Amino acid sequence: MAEEKIIFEAIPMALDEMKVLKEAQMDTPFKTAALTVAALCVYPKDRDESLKMLEFLKGPAGLSSMEQQFIRDRFMDKDYVPRSFFDGALPGNDYKPSEPFTLTISENPYSYQEEGYAKLYLKSGGADSPRAIQMRKAKDGKWYLWEQFLLADIRKPESADPWA
Repeated sequence: MAEEKIIFEAIPMALDEMKVLKEAQMDTPFKTAALTVAALCVYPKDRDESLKMLEFLKGPAGLSSMEQQFIRDRFMDKDYVPRSFFDGALPGNDYKPSEPFTLTISENPYSYQEEGYAKLYLKSGGADSPRAIQMRKAKDGKWYLWEQFLLADIRKPESADPWA
């Protein structure tokens, strides 16, 4: 099972900042997966910019209104979920990632079962099992975000947990 680490010195806070990163070439599904996590991290601070970033990552498919609604619903009181995928982000430190911001993305024997698609996995500091994200390769050779399963519930940060 191969694993790739993608490191951001800083989280891009706008589409223009994202487009200048080497990962924005999106020539591997790993790069697109990492940019998706970064775009989701922007949502609590700037919803519109985050949606622009996700629209860019979706490529020819675009970001549907259903997907936008799903994202909005998932962020109700849970702005920490996307941060949980970065190394060092745990419930005990309120999901504050280590810097530089490092994502460990893995594949498994079933990641490329369907031609033109890649299903990769990210470990969350607040979940027991990795979360999946799927990319699709377009005619232009780039890997675009196809589907993400990153926003499922995870353990609350200790500061928000009345029992911890």
